[in-house]
Amino acid sequence: LVDARFNADMVLAVLITLGYLALPSASICPYMASNYHDEPLPAGHPEVSRNSLESGSRRVTEEYLEALSKVDFGSVKKDLLELFQDSKDFWPADYGNYGPLFVRLAWHNAGSYRISDGRGGPDGGHQRFDPERSWDDNTNLDKARALLQPIKLKYGQGLSWGDLIILAGNTAIESMGGPILGFCAGRIDNDNGKEAQELGPSAIQEELEPCKLNGTCKPPLGSTTVGLIYLNPEGPLGEPDPRRSALEVRDAFARMAMNDSETVALIGGGHAFGKTHGACPKGAGPSPKEDPENPWPGLCGTGKGKDAFTSGFEGPWTAEPTKWDYSYFLNLIDYEWEVHVGPGGHWQWRVKGGDGPVAPGAFGGSQDVMLLTSDVSLKFDPAGIYQRIIREFATNPASFDHAFKHAWYKLTTRDMGPVTRCLGSELPPPQPFQYPLPKPLPKEDLANFTLVSKDLRDLLQSFPAFAKPKFVRLAWRCASTYRHTDYLGGCDGARIRFSPEKDWPINKYLNLILASIEPLKNKYGKGLSWADLIVLAGTVALSESGVPSEYLSFCPGRTDASDGKGSEYLYPKITGNFSDSISTLRQAMRLLDLTPREFTALIGGGHSLGGMHTDISGYQGSWTTNKEKVDNEYFENLIVEQWERYTNTTSNKTQYKAKNKSLFMLKTDLLLRFDAEFLGIAQEYASNNTLFLKTFSSAWVKLMNADRFAGPGKNLCSQPHAL
Repeated sequence: LVDARFNADMVLAVLITLGYLALPSASICPYMASNYHDEPLPAGHPEVSRNSLESGSRRVTEEYLEALSKVDFGSVKKDLLELFQDSKDFWPADYGNYGPLFVRLAWHNAGSYRISDGRGGPDGGHQRFDPERSWDDNTNLDKARALLQPIKLKYGQGLSWGDLIILAGNTAIESMGGPILGFCAGRIDNDNGKEAQELGPSAIQEELEPCKLNGTCKPPLGSTTVGLIYLNPEGPLGEPDPRRSALEVRDAFARMAMNDSETVALIGGGHAFGKTHGACPKGAGPSPKEDPENPWPGLCGTGKGKDAFTSGFEGPWTAEPTKWDYSYFLNLIDYEWEVHVGPGGHWQWRVKGGDGPVAPGAFGGSQDVMLLTSDVSLKFDPAGIYQRIIREFATNPASFDHAFKHAWYKLTTRDMGPVTRCLGSELPPPQPFQYPLPKPLPKEDLANFTLVSKDLRDLLQSFPAFAKPKFVRLAWRCASTYRHTDYLGGCDGARIRFSPEKDWPINKYLNLILASIEPLKNKYGKGLSWADLIVLAGTVALSESGVPSEYLSFCPGRTDASDGKGSEYLYPKITGNFSDSISTLRQAMRLLDLTPREFTALIGGGHSLGGMHTDISGYQGSWTTNKEKVDNEYFENLIVEQWERYTNTTSNKTQYKAKNKSLFMLKTDLLLRFDAEFLGIAQEYASNNTLFLKTFSSAWVKLMNADRFAGPGKNLCSQPHAL
């Protein structure tokens, strides 16, 4: 930021030079946010809505929160320990111990998380629904959930499936001697799998994130292979090439924001337990999606126990599959491994010469240890990094323990967001991946926000009317990084002051707006955080731009981050370009946890103010004739005017221009007209300005406060102050 002496007159001069700095659309328009999935339309069909635009988000009830507060997780763990040793005939336990099965259940539930959009992971309990429940990598995990069902019924709605599955994995690891950092309780189950459709395979995944050749999938998909958690363990496209597999391992785990040490620790720790199942080449049979009455019956003999088929590989990784140790790394280093076709018909690896470690058979007898191509790849990393890590873990068990327990906690907790959403007596200190903020100040130490608001109004009055939209834009750009999928982003922390956010093209010139309010920050000192000041400035600017103050509110108490970490994953996905579609619009809407009415109102409110600028977005012009007032003119123009394609001669970008008028819009604006449901909402707002302003104000306040967490389902701003 510039020196605090950078005064209002200097900022005014710059603003006059720059002209209107409009709210950009999504990545350009600030109000392009969250969404809902839809089936692709037939070729040539106009883009319209065919499904309800409900957000599909996790919803929290008071009954759930009350029930959650009464769950004794210590008692749950005792029940789990009993379950691990109680083998059932319908799915007998390998080695007489279900522990390894529940490690796999938890890992595969958490491992669906992807950093590209925050989707996946255990929060929501999506593994119970298609497409995840029918993934090849989740074969027979329906049996694991069936084993947990009595415990789920015993503790009722307060014990979510998301919490139960992760706690089962944690307890299993501890019961077998492994290290656990802690447990974050408070996951909230969804009623369906809508939020996970983008993970694929599904129509919306094929539309938005197509993968021409499964096994070569790129981000934003979380795996190289749709239907697998990370990658094909047999090797790239089934070829047992360890060197190429190492590259896929690094790529796939990076899509969860895991570094090399975390990657190796998770692989070695997960493969310390249990075995793979591929008793014969016939397979597991139809998936739950294909045959919900009798899913995965197993086509080898009885289909269970020694005849089980899950992954198609066969054998344990270590000689003691129910004991935590570091022999996985010793085996990897100490023996020469050769590839062969296992009994399940897939490439796997055995110790050359047959003199390797021997494990007890899962149901009697004995069995040689084996490795998968993805395991062997750790010895053949072209970068040489994995080799150093496996040697470290093989010779320093304490280092391995430390790395694993932190990586496991990150794996199972990443989608829970900040630590302020976690509950329970086993919470560890805030972790780096949670991007912790300083504790809020006591209420009595906060600034007098009535006085701050007055100072902001005085500051705005010292500028011409066209400056007000800049303060709205600053608050929007700060808050609209929020994504409801994994609760990252938002304005708490005011990370817009740091890279990467401050360097995004859509945030060009916002440093000047920050400079204009810096004297107020200095005036009120520690009692006024940058985050509170940014949100309040935008809200006051709205009240000075036609939005009645009684419709608006402000909730103080935000704190400031010391850097911009975490924002690298939050660059807006909507561009305003002609590549945007109704589906991408809805995806953005869902990420912000907005309803269609809220989303449409925010677009209209944002595009009521200011204009577009070629040097920021590549587009030009204004949406309305009165660029300093928030009202429903935007919607009137949208549905009444005749819009024609128009090419900006400087940027060569295409947008829309009203026929015979100097009004301009973007593809993202016209999508509201092309879609039947959005159009119906726009028509309502066009005919009822009061309804529009009330909905816009409510949506604005909701978004400004979205990241103010007080546990998994409550918000610190449930009773915000009047403006």
